[in-house]
Amino acid sequence: MRPLTEKIPKPLVSVGGKPLIQYCFDSLEHAGFDRAVVNVHYLPDQILEYIDGVEQSFDILISDERDELLDSGGGIVKALSQLDHAPFLLLNADTFWLEDQNADKTNLELLVNAFDLDEMDILLMVAPLASTTGHHGTSDFNIDAKGRLERFRGTTPESVIYAGAAMINPEIFAKITEPKFNLNRCFDEAIEKGRLFGHVMHGHWITVGTVEAIADAERSMKAFAGG
Repeated sequence: MRPLTEKIPKPLVSVGGKPLIQYCFDSLEHAGFDRAVVNVHYLPDQILEYIDGVEQSFDILISDERDELLDSGGGIVKALSQLDHAPFLLLNADTFWLEDQNADKTNLELLVNAFDLDEMDILLMVAPLASTTGHHGTSDFNIDAKGRLERFRGTTPESVIYAGAAMINPEIFAKITEPKFNLNRCFDEAIEKGRLFGHVMHGHWITVGTVEAIADAERSMKAFAGG
């Protein structure tokens, strides 16, 4: 996202008239959450200032990683002390989605309701490639009729990408001792146990990885809204 991110952190990059992180906050509010923990590292004071200026119906706490970035897994473990010892929702702050206006519930509500601790360690929100903008790679996973996921191994109509939201059982981190690790490790361990599942989202998923991609995202937003 350079040169934009030389001066502002990516979650504050504006797409469609508001910062990326605000799409996360709006989704959490619509789904009725009462608390969020935000990891900060790069240009953290700007994010803290933004959070101080927004009014949300839920509390926003901070997990400070400015001394050391702990990767996608270590950052979660650091933040766990500010959460209850219960399954929690993970959101990526640099992606968002457009809700299906004909759906009775939001994607986050459906994801939370679909999480089954007896069967699942992790439940990912996933999307077919045809329902995305800004993703230029292959699929991430194959998904079976029950929603169980395996790593993508080749062309198949039953393939999906990870759409940046997940319900996670915190117990999966109990035996991990190193402070810095990638969450993909946990995905693979859950796959080995048959406990990684996917819930296919409704609507349209958007990721913005370059400055040029902002215009693509905004065109998709306008098209999806029927404009």
